[in-house]
Amino acid sequence: MFGRRGTAVTLGVLALVVSSLVAAPAGQAGTGGHESVLCTGNASSRYDPSLTLQPRKTHNHADVAYTCTTTPGHTMAATGSFHAVAPTASCLSLAGAHGIETVRYADGSRSLIVIDGATTARVAGVLVVLQSGRVLEGRGKGHVVRRTVTSLPRQLPTDCLTSGLRGTESAVRLEILP
Repeated sequence: MFGRRGTAVTLGVLALVVSSLVAAPAGQAGTGGHESVLCTGNASSRYDPSLTLQPRKTHNHADVAYTCTTTPGHTMAATGSFHAVAPTASCLSLAGAHGIETVRYADGSRSLIVIDGATTARVAGVLVVLQSGRVLEGRGKGHVVRRTVTSLPRQLPTDCLTSGLRGTESAVRLEILP
C-alpha cells in the first residue's frame, strides 16, 4: 500500500494516538454505588452506502467483541452491536454522526447506549473517532459514556475514487464513567 516506511510511520502515529488516551481504571464509584465499566475490543464495520470522496448520508453498522472490566480484577466478555447515521460522511470527513450501541455482557446484563457527540481526526490514514454519550438503560443507566474508535480501512485509499470504502476494522475502547 505505501511501503515499509509508510507502514512504520502509520503504526507509530497510531501508537502515539492510542497511548495519549488517558483513562482511569474501572472500579466502584464513590457515590451511588455505580460501577464504572471499561471495555476494550475489536469491531468490524460496514458502511451503507460505501464511503467515497462525495459527502453523503451514510449508515454504519459495527459488531464488536469486547473484554470488559467492571471492578479491579473482574473481567468478562461482552458483545456490542453499534448502529450510527452520519448526515455527511466521506473518505475524508465525518460530520454530525449519532448512534446507538447495545452491549451484552457475559453475566446476562446489558447497556443501551446513545452516542450524541463525536470528534474525528485522521492521521496518516488512521481514523480516530472520539465519541460521547450516555447509558439509557441497563448497567450504568444515566451515566456518561466515552467511546474511542481507532481504525484503518480494509481497502486501499484509492478505492475512494472507484467502488468506495465498504468498511473498517477498528480497535474500540468504551468507558461507562461512574
